[in-house]
Amino acid sequence: MAIDKEVHAIVRTRTSGKTVVVRVVIALAVIALASTGYVFWKNAQQFETTDDAEVDGQIYSISPRVSGHVSEVLIEDEQMVKAGDVLVRLDPKDYEVAVEKAKADLADAVAALASSRTDVPITSVTTNSTLAGAKSGHADASAALSGAQQQLGGAKARLATAQANVRVAEANNAKAAADLQRYKLLVDKDEISKQQYDQAVAAAESAHATLDAQKALVNEAQQNISAAEESIKQARARVDQAQATVAGAMTGPEQVKVTESKVQSMAAKVEQQRAMLSQAELNVQYATIVAPVTGIVARKNVEVGNNVSPGQQLMAVVPLEGIWITANFKETQLQRMRVGQPVKIKVDAYDREYSGKVLRVAGASGAKMSLLPPENATGNYVKVVQRIPVRIALDPGQNEDHLLRPGMSVEPSVRVQ
Repeated sequence: MAIDKEVHAIVRTRTSGKTVVVRVVIALAVIALASTGYVFWKNAQQFETTDDAEVDGQIYSISPRVSGHVSEVLIEDEQMVKAGDVLVRLDPKDYEVAVEKAKADLADAVAALASSRTDVPITSVTTNSTLAGAKSGHADASAALSGAQQQLGGAKARLATAQANVRVAEANNAKAAADLQRYKLLVDKDEISKQQYDQAVAAAESAHATLDAQKALVNEAQQNISAAEESIKQARARVDQAQATVAGAMTGPEQVKVTESKVQSMAAKVEQQRAMLSQAELNVQYATIVAPVTGIVARKNVEVGNNVSPGQQLMAVVPLEGIWITANFKETQLQRMRVGQPVKIKVDAYDREYSGKVLRVAGASGAKMSLLPPENATGNYVKVVQRIPVRIALDPGQNEDHLLRPGMSVEPSVRVQ
């Protein structure tokens, strides 16, 4: 019995020791698990992560600036090209002909401009000379009119004198005739001598001749008046003609201005033809389509023999420089996110980690920027956590091997604390 009691005491002691050990192990495991959970929670508080992210970059669409027939295609899909490499050549013959025509039109416009410039001084001198001659002719015509008017005044004065002399001659003739009648009666009675009678006859004839002479002077004076009046009419006509000539010559300055305006118009046409020549030369250059940047050709859609038009997409060039990350974070993750915070980026395609920084936060959610944004005023509103695009820039030297491609899936982690 004593031995059994001792055995039972030993078993109870050993059992009690194992229980203590188990309890200690469990306690240590709980402490370790709690510590790990705390560390995980602490780390989770320091980072904001999303799997809704991808590599992003610019894609250059290549299209012709002129229409034409494709004569050469020098690249293939997925081919690496450098900036300035020739991608496609269009047949330039039509545009080369346009260049030659533009050169000929420009030469013609330059010649016309030179000719019109010489017209300006010629027109100026001619109009000045014409105006001076017209003014001189007007002065001569005015002087001739004045002289004709003076001649008319003199003729009228001579007519009045001649008419007065006619009246005197008529009176003398009437007296001489009356005296002759009396002397005839007296000579018939022999009361006067024959000599006295002859003197009376001579006096009567002389008075009659004087009357005729004075009448002739009156006729001459009247003819002089008619001639003077006709001279006045002619002089006035010349004055009117001279005034019209002066008025026409006075338009000379306007004619000079018109000529100068023509010169300006021709100069503008020369500039227009120069612009057309420059455009034609540019079209010849545009017939050769080159790569705008260094990158990889994608979506090639052109072959030799195609007819292309401006704006038609021929291919795309995807540059491998300037790559960035676009991460769509939930709006609840942006509370502590700031521009400049460091970012660790895991790329699904490669077993490596890239580093970068937060560059910008978008001004609106992706839903608002979509083609058909949601309309919450319809009454069927359901609250959904929105995502805001965040642009992440890679640190210098992270993509020197150019392994990243736009569209690759990534998982960025932003250190917010």
